[in-house]
Amino acid sequence: MTQSPVYRSFTHAELEREYSPSSCVADINIFLQEYAERSRLARQTCAVQADLSYGAGPEETLDFFPAASANASVEVFIHGGYWQALSKNEASFAAPDFVRAGAAFVALNYALAPQVNLAEIVRQCRAALAWLYQNAASLGFDRERIFVSGSSAGAHLAAMVTATNWQHDYGLPNDLIKGCAAVSGVFDLAPIRLTYVNAPLHLDAESARRHSPLFLRPCVATPLIVCWGENETAEFKRQSREFAAAWGNAGNPCEVFELAGYNHFDVICKLGDPATRLGQAVRRQIGIQGEMI
Repeated sequence: MTQSPVYRSFTHAELEREYSPSSCVADINIFLQEYAERSRLARQTCAVQADLSYGAGPEETLDFFPAASANASVEVFIHGGYWQALSKNEASFAAPDFVRAGAAFVALNYALAPQVNLAEIVRQCRAALAWLYQNAASLGFDRERIFVSGSSAGAHLAAMVTATNWQHDYGLPNDLIKGCAAVSGVFDLAPIRLTYVNAPLHLDAESARRHSPLFLRPCVATPLIVCWGENETAEFKRQSREFAAAWGNAGNPCEVFELAGYNHFDVICKLGDPATRLGQAVRRQIGIQGEMI
């Protein structure tokens, strides 16, 4: 029996595959182990202020890796895991790259679904950025040079915090975030609502659209990097292209590219690597040096 499409031209089974990044790799655990091991080494080899609380909840914490000198820029990284897995403990793998280049680095933690819903996850990430801005002097970085990045669901969250009306919601400058790097993200949650991913999220049509960065815009023009790996599903690539086009058409400077030879899980490992196009683009965005490729 032929199945009918449930989204665009995709049957339910096809849509499930399109939004299963692990369908493009032999073993996802290889990459998860790399995140964890590289992050553990980062905490061992770099100065770090671990488990700083930015909110009242036990998961509202972050790890701060200071730069060697004061008043440096800071890269805030938001981990992926489809809003229901991983933590900051697997999210500091890029810290040494940024610290060596003269920037500070933050690995951000947040509560996971189904313990909390997506609205609360977004609120926590916004609260973390507000806390960092308000505590920049004591931490020793320049609050006028805060940048965010994220992978997969973390790219979605990075875009959501970038689109925040900071003046209205927090009484802070609307240009609080000076640049965003969204890697292999999901920016329209309508198809997510129709897949296995939604089981712990319980998104309906209204909440899916309200939390879709594709339909939001920053209050000020904010430079954007949108990147994905060559070996990803067609839907992840389409979502990234459409998101970049929408924000670019709204006046946000956009650098958009595919990183050849990489997949959904290893492309983010190049976030701070000056030997790759992604690492070079991020370094240019935040104003740190790296060898040209």
